[in-house]
Amino acid sequence: MTRVFVVGEYGATIPMTEVYCTNEEQELQSMLEANPSMLPGDEINPENPRRWLVIATELAVTDPDSGSDRWSLDLLFSDQSAIPTLIECKRFKDTRSRREVVAQMLDYAANGYYCWERDLLRRAAESTSQRSVHGTVSL
Repeated sequence: MTRVFVVGEYGATIPMTEVYCTNEEQELQSMLEANPSMLPGDEINPENPRRWLVIATELAVTDPDSGSDRWSLDLLFSDQSAIPTLIECKRFKDTRSRREVVAQMLDYAANGYYCWERDLLRRAAESTSQRSVHGTVSL
């Protein structure tokens, strides 16, 4: 078993206690929404680390063939260069292949391009910001 340690005062290492989630996907989604800095912006660009703004959670993705909201993206972030970052949270023990998950994200990105208009994203960001300000982001 891999263990994770926190380096405490005077260099002492303290093992972290393993915590089991009741709903991994929802708990990870809530954690990321409340703490966007968990995303590794410094690994993308060490000289100019990405800083993240939560645009929306559970953002509907419309199927262009049917016009219905077929999918839902877990989180949509934007960085300081207005580059979108799409996040889909999956359980650790999810048995689906990585290809299926990657294909799902490609579907979201391709269809989001057509259905996420600027005004929709602006309203979503404002709504998300208001929830955050009023403390309704749950962990």
